[in-house]
Amino acid sequence: MLDIKVIRANPELVKQAMKNRNKDMDKEIDAILAIDEQRRAINVDVDNKKAEQNRASKQIPVYKKEGKDVAPLLAEMKALSETIKEQGQKLAELEEQQDVLIHMIPNIPNETVPVGKDDSENVELRRWGEQTHFDYEPQAHWDIGADLGILDPETAAKVTGKRFHFYRGMGCRLERSVINFFMDLHSANGYTEIFPPFIANKDSMIGTGQLPKFAEDMFKLEGMDYYLIPTAEVPVTNMYRGDILDGAKLPLSFCAYSGCFRAEAGSAGRDTRGLIRQHQFNKVELVKFTKPEESYEELEKLTHEAELCLQKLGLPYRVVALSTGDLGFSSAKTYDLEVWMPSYGRYVEISSCSDFEDFQARRAAIRYKETPKDKARLVHTLNGSGLAVGRTVAAILENYQNPDGTVTVPEVLRPYMGCDRITKQETGI
Repeated sequence: MLDIKVIRANPELVKQAMKNRNKDMDKEIDAILAIDEQRRAINVDVDNKKAEQNRASKQIPVYKKEGKDVAPLLAEMKALSETIKEQGQKLAELEEQQDVLIHMIPNIPNETVPVGKDDSENVELRRWGEQTHFDYEPQAHWDIGADLGILDPETAAKVTGKRFHFYRGMGCRLERSVINFFMDLHSANGYTEIFPPFIANKDSMIGTGQLPKFAEDMFKLEGMDYYLIPTAEVPVTNMYRGDILDGAKLPLSFCAYSGCFRAEAGSAGRDTRGLIRQHQFNKVELVKFTKPEESYEELEKLTHEAELCLQKLGLPYRVVALSTGDLGFSSAKTYDLEVWMPSYGRYVEISSCSDFEDFQARRAAIRYKETPKDKARLVHTLNGSGLAVGRTVAAILENYQNPDGTVTVPEVLRPYMGCDRITKQETGI
């Protein structure tokens, strides 16, 4: 959530920032400013009327001592009280209106973010590894999975619906191995492991920016203000909602495995076959809480730690800086890691590493103090996929496929898998 002081002091800057995001929000910003002006005028009026109340209150004992009639003063105080109450109700209504509007305004992009209309204007920063090429037509991961008997979307479609998967046999083991490898790697790199709930309440969804704007992308539990989480970012960030952290302990770094659930409204037909865009998938998430002056240094570290997963797996990838037009709602700056997918002939997103600055912290009231006597300041929050597990499995199947239909297991996963090759399995199902 943006600071009203920023909107008030620099409305044209905020409007231009939204235009850089390819969004025209002039009307919303003007409406916020109009409400803000009304609120401030009412606050001044209420303060003046309270001062009049105090004056009248102090005059009552003087009137009584002098034998004067206090009825006019009492009537004046009653009228002032009723007016203050009415103004208070109006103020509450205006604050609610302003709150709704402010929660719909995305974050202001950092000045280092490239200005662009959409993902076509993202900027490639670096590549790692050579693109995997074959002397035959590479299979897509869904065909590899079907041939090996390890991926079964058809049965999942019968049981649940489209864009869900049953994993079978060695497919299950590969998914678990990837999760355990990621968690072990990040834990060794200083991240504290968290296993969060897969359900979060409405306040948590508001805190990280999923609500109210993206309600249609959420799976809501019927009759309850509970939602299936779209990422572990939601519960892990909200662990400190409303808290004041010890500045001496910052930055705090967490890694968390969770199932993720996304309705993906409006994304039909876009990478919906196979494991790339599912309604349910597994992910290991990295979350950081930092001091403002350290957050961009920590973003570089977080991005490197996500890259390390791909490097150890031997998967070619590139890093791109998202343009303003492709930036997520809450993000001030984002790097995407895109893994090479041979059957696609292109790189596919496998991680987004973002600095939200104080945008989420203001919504969730997450602050810190250097000492108990200091004024509390908003932390900066960061997160990144470290990594999306299903997409990692897809990338392994495609990049490590063999002409005979088997898949070589990346060396770092062999201790977890207990084998060096995935062959066709008879699952007995």
